[in-house]
Amino acid sequence: MSDPVWAIAIHGGSGPSYKDDYSDVSSSMKKILEAARRDLRKGASALDVVQEAVHELEDSGLHIAGRGSSPNTKGKWEQDAAIMDGSNRRAGAVAAIQGYKNPVDCARAVMEHSQHILLSGKGAEKFLKKRDLKTIGNPHGYYRPIISDASYDDGTHGTVGAVALDSEGRLAAATSTGGLTNKPPGRISDSAQIGSGTWADERVAVSCTGQGEYFMRVNAASDVSARIRYTRSDLENATACVLEEISLLGGQGGLIAIDRLGRVAMPFNTSIMKRGFATWRDEFDVKVF
Repeated sequence: MSDPVWAIAIHGGSGPSYKDDYSDVSSSMKKILEAARRDLRKGASALDVVQEAVHELEDSGLHIAGRGSSPNTKGKWEQDAAIMDGSNRRAGAVAAIQGYKNPVDCARAVMEHSQHILLSGKGAEKFLKKRDLKTIGNPHGYYRPIISDASYDDGTHGTVGAVALDSEGRLAAATSTGGLTNKPPGRISDSAQIGSGTWADERVAVSCTGQGEYFMRVNAASDVSARIRYTRSDLENATACVLEEISLLGGQGGLIAIDRLGRVAMPFNTSIMKRGFATWRDEFDVKVF
């Protein structure tokens, strides 16, 4: 009997290089991938695995998401996240929320306990108060921005995400972000918008990172699936074409994707994209440049 097919890919954001040594990032991502690999080998669901991977990426404080996020121009931390189950296309997302440690868990709560997909701002926070979610009492004591230099006002971006295929053939995706550095209050990223920055269906799971406005303009994440469905493109070509559309508009970023056969693609057009993947074939790799 052949081994069950499974695969996991994660990213920690794309953009310009902001330091010389990324060994701490690589070490952290390897540990997260190892845990995800172990869970998938045991038969865990893709949905649970991507949520846990993004949860750990948020907690690491090594990305412009979760603990490593920077405040907006008013000194407030507003965060976005989304999660999607490709087996039934159920999804949940939150946007511009404050005071929650793990936005990806908040997105899962919206998916599981709400008839809606996307909740934002104060309305989302009111809904989330009814759930057993970890909150942040003192944002200035908790957050440790990896980029706090005010000179980064050109839209330096950072997102974390995960996509997975489990042994039952189910695909899932999750994405979380602190958004652009020095962003205006109320700005909502592509990460929270199903189809733009996050997507999973029966064909492919996708999580995007980069200048979100460009990813919204091409509906990047779901367009990968559309190209596979309508043009019978393979995963590598579909993701490359979507990224080319973004490049032609002048946008920067990257994405990770896994298809139903366990193939992985991780294209980007920036200086770095923190990324890694593991598969049932004993493939395992983490890269930054």
